Amino acid sequence: MKAFFQDTFQYTHQCNKQLIEVLIKHPETYSEKISLLACHTLNAHHVWNHRLLGIAPALKVWQELEIEDLHFINNENFEQSMEILQKESLNKAINYTNSKGENFTNTVSEIFFHIINHTTYHRGQLMSLLKTKGVEPIVTDYIFYKR
Repeated sequence: MKAFFQDTFQYTHQCNKQLIEVLIKHPETYSEKISLLACHTLNAHHVWNHRLLGIAPALKVWQELEIEDLHFINNENFEQSMEILQKESLNKAINYTNSKGENFTNTVSEIFFHIINHTTYHRGQLMSLLKTKGVEPIVTDYIFYKR
């Protein structure tokens, strides 16, 4: 199962990298809605990694970032996820408090799957928004990544 998460985090990292390149190439598209969603996608990954590490996140879930910071956050998220994957049992229960102050418990594997699924979901939304701005969307389907 660890191999699955290593592969899917590499996929997520690579697709995020491609999306960030599109945003940098078309800075006029980095409007309020697109920037907020792109930042949310990366920030949420950051927050989840920090919950897994048991430390306070440096970013808020809906905090806006400068376009120049996106690659750094994407790389940091990937490296932290890989570190957690190597050190933690996938069945380990993680107690955390969400942004509303509610307490929950989930396993590392459940959180990892959520991070990947959440990112894929919002990346699709971003592709749709970019298409309305006249930008040709990139293909981020997992099967194309594996080909």
